[in-house]
Amino acid sequence: MHLNPYGEYAVRMAVDLVNDPPATVADFEQRCLAAGMSDDTVSAHTDLGRARAFLDEWLGVVDAPTDTRRAEALNALLAQTSAYPRLTDHAGDGWHLHYRDPDLPLADVVRALVSVGTALHLVGRGMHRLGRCAATDCTRVYADFSRTGRQRYCGTVCSNRDAVRRHRARV
Repeated sequence: MHLNPYGEYAVRMAVDLVNDPPATVADFEQRCLAAGMSDDTVSAHTDLGRARAFLDEWLGVVDAPTDTRRAEALNALLAQTSAYPRLTDHAGDGWHLHYRDPDLPLADVVRALVSVGTALHLVGRGMHRLGRCAATDCTRVYADFSRTGRQRYCGTVCSNRDAVRRHRARV
C-alpha cells in the first residue's frame, strides 16, 4: 500500500538534484531511481535540459521572500503540471494516486512529482519549511522535515561552522 507517493521523497529528491545537479542523463535517471521512482517511469524519454529548467523554476519557490509569493510561484508550477488525480498500479506494486497523466517523459514526471510533493510539504508542515542555508558562504537548499520546524542550515557541517564563527566573533 502506498500512502503518498508525492510526499517527502519528492522534496528530498528535488533538494538533492538542485544541490548537486546531475551531469548526465544516466546520472539523472539513477538518482530518480535511488529516490524511489519506479523503473517504468524512469525508463521514459529523458530530457535533462527540461528537467534542469524545471528545477531552476522550482528554486523560485525556495527563494520566494514571503509565504504569499511562495504560494504564487508554486501555484504557477502546479498549473503547468495539473491533471485530475487518478488511481494507478502501473508498476504492479500496489494501487496509488498520481497527479499526472500517464506515459509522460521523465522531466514532466519530475515536474509533477516535485510540484505536488512541495505543495504537500509546505501546507502540511509549514510554508517556512523550505529555504537556503543560513551560512553566509553556502547557497545550498534545504527542506525542513524536523519536528521543531526550525532548520536554517543545509546540514550539520554548515551549522557547526556558523556556530564556531559566531562564537569567535563574540570572543
